[in-house]
Amino acid sequence: MSFEPNALFLSIVLGFVGLGLFLYGRRTARMPYVVAGLLFMVYPYFTPTIEWTFGVGVAIGAGLWWALRMGW
Repeated sequence: MSFEPNALFLSIVLGFVGLGLFLYGRRTARMPYVVAGLLFMVYPYFTPTIEWTFGVGVAIGAGLWWALRMGW
């Protein structure tokens, strides 16, 4: 994890997005939201740069969108 101010801010924002998705998924018992929420909360610790953080976030969001379009 980088200690740049922009990277820390992005990690905090993505953590809150993940928390919201996780809580919504648990309340409605929908696993795609729970899994995406957990991924959004955890993955910023393992990405080395802002670009990777942003790219992986877009990929997780696209995966959630795809899972919901497929009817999960």
